[in-house]
Amino acid sequence: MKRKLITSALPYVNNIPHLGNLIQVLSADVFARFCRLRGYTSLYVCGTDEYGTATETKALEEGKTPRELCDYYHAIHRDIYHWFNIAFDYFGRTSTPQQTEIVQGLFKDIDKNGFIKEHAIEQLYCAHCNRFLADRYVRGTCPHCGYEDARGDQCEACGKLLEPTELKAPRCSTCGATPEPRSTKHLYIDLPGIVPQYEPWMQKASVEGQWSNNAVQMTKGWLRDGLQERAITRDLKWGIPVPKAGFEDKVFYVWFDAPIGYISITKCFTDLTGADWKNWWLEQNDIELFQFIGKDNIPFHTVIFPSSLIASGKDWVKLHHISSSEYLNYESGKFSKSKGIGVFGSDAKDSGIPADMWRFYIFYNRPEKNDALFTWKDFQERVNSELVGNLCNLINRTLTFVSRYYDGVIPQRDGMTSAREDVRAVTEGLRAAAKYSIEKITALLEEAELRDAFHELFALSSVANKAFQDGEPWKNREADPEKAEALLFELCYLIKDLLILMHPYMPEYADAVASFLGIKIWSGNVFDWEHPVQPRPENVLAWDNLLERRGLERVQKPAIIFKTLENDAIAAYRERYAGSQKERAAQAGKRAAGKQAGGEQGGKKQQNAGGKNTSGNAAQKSPEKQKAKPDWADIPPEKLFTDYISLKTAKIISVEKHPDADKLFVETIDDGSESGRIILSGLAPYFAPEELVGADIILAENLKPRKMRGIESKGMLLASHYTDADGTERVELVGMPGAAAGTPVTLEGAEAATPPVQKPQAIDAELFFAVPFTVEDFRVCAAGKQLLVNGKPLVMKHVKSGTVQ
Repeated sequence: MKRKLITSALPYVNNIPHLGNLIQVLSADVFARFCRLRGYTSLYVCGTDEYGTATETKALEEGKTPRELCDYYHAIHRDIYHWFNIAFDYFGRTSTPQQTEIVQGLFKDIDKNGFIKEHAIEQLYCAHCNRFLADRYVRGTCPHCGYEDARGDQCEACGKLLEPTELKAPRCSTCGATPEPRSTKHLYIDLPGIVPQYEPWMQKASVEGQWSNNAVQMTKGWLRDGLQERAITRDLKWGIPVPKAGFEDKVFYVWFDAPIGYISITKCFTDLTGADWKNWWLEQNDIELFQFIGKDNIPFHTVIFPSSLIASGKDWVKLHHISSSEYLNYESGKFSKSKGIGVFGSDAKDSGIPADMWRFYIFYNRPEKNDALFTWKDFQERVNSELVGNLCNLINRTLTFVSRYYDGVIPQRDGMTSAREDVRAVTEGLRAAAKYSIEKITALLEEAELRDAFHELFALSSVANKAFQDGEPWKNREADPEKAEALLFELCYLIKDLLILMHPYMPEYADAVASFLGIKIWSGNVFDWEHPVQPRPENVLAWDNLLERRGLERVQKPAIIFKTLENDAIAAYRERYAGSQKERAAQAGKRAAGKQAGGEQGGKKQQNAGGKNTSGNAAQKSPEKQKAKPDWADIPPEKLFTDYISLKTAKIISVEKHPDADKLFVETIDDGSESGRIILSGLAPYFAPEELVGADIILAENLKPRKMRGIESKGMLLASHYTDADGTERVELVGMPGAAAGTPVTLEGAEAATPPVQKPQAIDAELFFAVPFTVEDFRVCAAGKQLLVNGKPLVMKHVKSGTVQ
């Protein structure tokens, strides 16, 4: 069994990472957690990339020294990654003595082997600043795409790598002056000379390691176009000094030293543990190196870094598998650190949205084969439908049902041992589905296909949800106890399997649900800078425990962890994170100033209100605006029902008391859809929760969702009040026993409309209640006409006449 050495692209230290940057760090985290669960000896290292022009320029902008800037942003990165629950084995930085030692040593080996060349070149020199300008100190027009603010090393618009002298209309990024070309000496790595050794390695490694398609195509493109010698030195102060006579005033170019940071950060870790970093990087035949990067970093990891290692003449551990994701774009444009566009790690941290909800969306939408687009609408839809509506719904409904109706004791009835064929068939089907999904997820994760593996997890959850609905445990717990108990037994263990499978992706959520079952799962410790080396806990479940059907006994205090994202909240997030970070800060400043001014003005008015009226019209009240008449106001009630209101049959699956409202129940409804829905009702004063489980109801399906005390209700059930023989006020539910969930309710005389009326997806309560719903001689009516299900009238048992609410 080979050891796994795992890295993610070193985030540059001069800014706050956005969601697009976080994909690489989080992806490596998922793979590392999977490896630990799988039992592989593994090491996940990462850290901030701190040397180079970008740090110097940012430090100048912020009035800090480069070291002060690095310390400041390293702490920000550290806190963001900790909040996202990333389980690095070690998170370091490149501005360390270990980095200097290893970079200089590797350079000397390459130089000794004849792969370092010296050239005098024309470089842009700023007479005003009195210095040669490194690439990022130059801005200008890209010669390839015409972008007018391209950097001297790479165009952000088209992605082409550049030399500063290639830019049209160049300017010094510090002072804006036009630089002039002057002659200076630099060192180059002889990539063409390394090709005869590099190319056979690349052809073998890319096949054996199953490199991602974009990595293979980009690498072959570089080889096809012919590799060029590349400069590895720069005229900077902040960097690793070049250990070669005549170049003492220069430092290594960051693209050369940054990938070597993977090695030096490993050394920082082993210096703490007393191990030897060479056991991970030199002369090791039992290690597979997995690297997670964005596609803009491909050539540095597939060409330049391996070539540097090969040129040293030593047997370094080199790339096995590269997972190079495409771009994650934001709303109508691109994420950009330099322009401050998008949702940044600090934004996510301060948003109030849990870390695992972000992790869910990033992996569900991970741009593995094509660019992906982050929109707040899609974020809401994915969370509400897949995370909450599918996975959380399965967990909540199953564990809550066991807690309520079995006093938290998981029925110990394995359906595989049943004498009944129908009971065995259900268990066999669920177990076969679990086995298939587990094998598929395992195979995908072995090759770091993270998104497809994640999607398969939700496919398995959907199968289990359907089994719960089809098995009707709310009815069978009394009508067929063996069938209900066997189903719940299997679903509890399937949830255990899902928790192990999801732990690499959503560790915090998986831990919380695991606690309801009295189990622990471990896939890594969230890295702690004060205690970087932590032991592995004992008595924890791992990959080998998948498909086991022993050890679960009780469900302990299950609770709802994730809730749906509301439209108003999503609209607020979209507005809050629109524009650039600078624009957001400016808007926040304006709002604060406006509030302050408003407060001062309000204070003056308050003073005037207590004394003489100083304004001739101060006491006048502006007339109230009259509410606009709705478009449907003149439509007859009967047509309002047939054209706008959608009623369907449904069944109550589970009932919980609202945590913040004594009179409200939170009900899970089988509405005929795959995922069901949650509604709230004011039935708590009239029923015990268990009286409602299994009840047939009529659902107002397209009523606009409404949040009540923090929980969203997606619809409303119909009921009517009556007084019993003892004078007690009662409530009777409207329902059609025996009808399949999701059957439409029609109006007498309108049931055969052709073509079917396309009703709105959401209507407000005002429109709904504009139609009178009544009970007349035990029959339920709308606008004076009977309501029908499959041609049969809806009939009440206790209410002879009255209103339906």
